[in-house]
Amino acid sequence: MEQQQIFSEKEVLADALTSEKTATEHYNLWANECVHSNVRDAIMDCLSKEHAIQQDVFHMMHGKGFYPTPAAELQKVQEAKQKFSQCAQQF
Repeated sequence: MEQQQIFSEKEVLADALTSEKTATEHYNLWANECVHSNVRDAIMDCLSKEHAIQQDVFHMMHGKGFYPTPAAELQKVQEAKQKFSQCAQQF
C-alpha cells in the first residue's frame, strides 16, 4: 500500500509562488528576445497575467502569515524613492 503524502497549505502556496516567479522570469526573457511584435505582445500579455497571479499568491501567503515582511522605516522608504527616481531620470 502506498503512503499518501499530504502537503500543508503553506507548502502548496510556497510552491505556487516559486512557480510563478520562475514563469515570470521565463516570459520576461522570451519577451526580451522576440523579433516579431505580435509574438512579443502575446508574451507580454502572458507576463502581465503571471505577475497578477504571483501577486495574488504572495498576498494570500502574507495574509496567512506564511510570508511575513517587516514594516519599512520611513527614512529607508524615502531613501529608496530618491535613489530610484534618480535612476529613472538618467534614462
